[in-house]
Amino acid sequence: MGVYYLKAEQLLPVDLQTAWAFFSSPNNLALITPPEMGFITLTPITEGQEIYTGMLIDYKVKPLFGIPLHWQTRIREVQKPHLFTDIQLKGPYRLWEHTHTFTQTDKGVLMKDEVKYELPFGPIGSVANSLLVRKKLENLFRYRKAAIERIFK
Repeated sequence: MGVYYLKAEQLLPVDLQTAWAFFSSPNNLALITPPEMGFITLTPITEGQEIYTGMLIDYKVKPLFGIPLHWQTRIREVQKPHLFTDIQLKGPYRLWEHTHTFTQTDKGVLMKDEVKYELPFGPIGSVANSLLVRKKLENLFRYRKAAIERIFK
């Protein structure tokens, strides 16, 4: 049992406004998620709509074994254009907090992801994390990194 952390960072060859415009649109999440996860945004998002504090977003996703799940997140905090945090309200995790930060550097934007998560089912969840979940999350972030590199080349 326990809370786990996953961190990733990537240098984007764009300015802060470009990075924010892309990552603050929930519609773009499907573009950086592996196709086998069947990720669909259910909440209607208009073109150019940005996230805001308190925003609820519903998704359908197949995180494990192709089983579709309803995932609902709430945007807990937004500090445009530097940071936003989403938390899971409904989904496979007991706890999910994902903070995205964007820092302008002389070489582009340093994007950092920090995920804090906990699985249900106590010791069984710990075993599942060790055997499966952690690897799936690491693969997801590897996929995202490559997808983002293609998008922002």
